[in-house]
Amino acid sequence: MKKLGIAVVIAIGVSIFFPTVGIAQEKQEEKDPLLYGLASFVLPGLGQYLNREPSKALTHFLIAVAIPVFCPVLVPDYWVIGWRLCWLLQLGWHAYSAMDAYETAKRQSEGVK
Repeated sequence: MKKLGIAVVIAIGVSIFFPTVGIAQEKQEEKDPLLYGLASFVLPGLGQYLNREPSKALTHFLIAVAIPVFCPVLVPDYWVIGWRLCWLLQLGWHAYSAMDAYETAKRQSEGVK
């Protein structure tokens, strides 16, 4: 009986001082969607990664890398006007990635409330 009492006291003490130890709880914090959107605008895929969507993050990052790599090859007359088109395409992709990260973070933080 003495051992049971000691175990109960230790379990209560651990749960008070270390609330995450013991039963696994996933505590979701409220997110600031603007921060996630800005992160993904600077580096496409970063906001998605912070939103815990690694496959989507990798996709956004690889597309952001592929645009400047393949644009000179695929766009005819690249050095005259094509670089402007590729620049706009890259900017559009950054904006889309930022909007996606913002909306996902907003949706996830609304689920917490």
